[in-house]
Amino acid sequence: MLRLLRMGIPGVLVLFFGVLTSTAQSAPHNNILIKNAIVMTVTHGNIQGGSIYVKDGKIAAIGKDVTAPADVPVVDAGGKYLTPGIIDSHSHIALDDDVNEATNPITPHMMMLDAFDYQDKAIYRGLAGGVTTSLLLHGSANMIGGQAIVIKHKYGAGRDAMLFPNAPRSIKFASGENPKRVYGDRDQMPSTRMGNFAVQRAALVEAQDYMREWDAYDAKVKAGDKDAKQPKHDLKLDALADVLRGKLMVQIHCYRADEFITEMAMAKEFGYKIRAFHHALEAYKVPEKLAEQNVGIATFADWWGYKNEALDAIPWNAVMAMRKGVRVAIKSDSDDFARRLNQEAAKTMRYGGATEEEALKMITLNAAWIVGVDDRVGSIEVGKDADLVIWDGYPLSSYGVPNKVFIDGDVYFDRSLPKYGMPHYQEGQ
Repeated sequence: MLRLLRMGIPGVLVLFFGVLTSTAQSAPHNNILIKNAIVMTVTHGNIQGGSIYVKDGKIAAIGKDVTAPADVPVVDAGGKYLTPGIIDSHSHIALDDDVNEATNPITPHMMMLDAFDYQDKAIYRGLAGGVTTSLLLHGSANMIGGQAIVIKHKYGAGRDAMLFPNAPRSIKFASGENPKRVYGDRDQMPSTRMGNFAVQRAALVEAQDYMREWDAYDAKVKAGDKDAKQPKHDLKLDALADVLRGKLMVQIHCYRADEFITEMAMAKEFGYKIRAFHHALEAYKVPEKLAEQNVGIATFADWWGYKNEALDAIPWNAVMAMRKGVRVAIKSDSDDFARRLNQEAAKTMRYGGATEEEALKMITLNAAWIVGVDDRVGSIEVGKDADLVIWDGYPLSSYGVPNKVFIDGDVYFDRSLPKYGMPHYQEGQ
């Protein structure tokens, strides 16, 4: 997490007067027919004059001549572009100042759910920018931070309604300058990159020992040993054991090529898989190594130079890595960038010559893969969640502005409505 930069970038000021109160939960059966759109499917090209039938919040049919029962509401897109909802694969919104538990470099038992403020206006601002799903991560103060949550931007719904159902679990690791600065300033280990990896390795060895203790105990119980002594539970080591067992996807804040190699070597040593490197500004130096290990990147389009780790950044990074087989996502790490991820993705068309579909994938399907929900969102395909955006203007440009945003087939943002286009919120006194 680039906390100082993120806090220094102003978002759009949205004023809400009175107390916002949640209306009733959206209906469980959302049926709708969207017609007369340029449907950008992401996986099967564009459909001119296309239609989508949504049944029970899922995409039921796609094509030029789609029909639906007579009682299904119809939305005429008026020839506008229709895309999947944008997915932000690296966000810290709705976590207030609780992004980092910077009291210990190893805190895998921290739960970002416990810090989730579902009424944060940043959820709305992302929604108004076309974002329908976000991965909310722990910060980068620790070598091994806490466990993330995945949300859908159903602004106005209750807290639990915003949680992405059955999303895979992710955990945040962080290499480089941030952990060594946080603890080095306190004259505490780690204060160097050597110390960073020593602390991380020691924690993983401790988790291995913990697993062996429990495995030995379980074997004794299974063999009928009634005198077997149960080891003491440890929440931190339980979480690290889940990392080693592959039950937590490892997302790593990491900038430098040399550290990618070290992190991948450590993952191989301890037997876990890295899902993605985040920020990853030097991915263009070792893309083949990332592709070989099937490690994705969630990167910026053109942020650079804000600290030493970012001095070797280039705006061609995303496309160069993608051309070598790396799954690439463009993410926000910023309340401000989250409102215009479509424009950030469009920059890859300018820097490196990404195609329209490739650029769109970086904020939809590729981002969904990093989060682990690409089987349910990220492209317009039959059976996937109806998380969709109708755009005023071409989406991959500064002229593209969301007109309507659907989540699970229900409208959660409509620019034509009063009260900031929020059909699921009402103002109370």
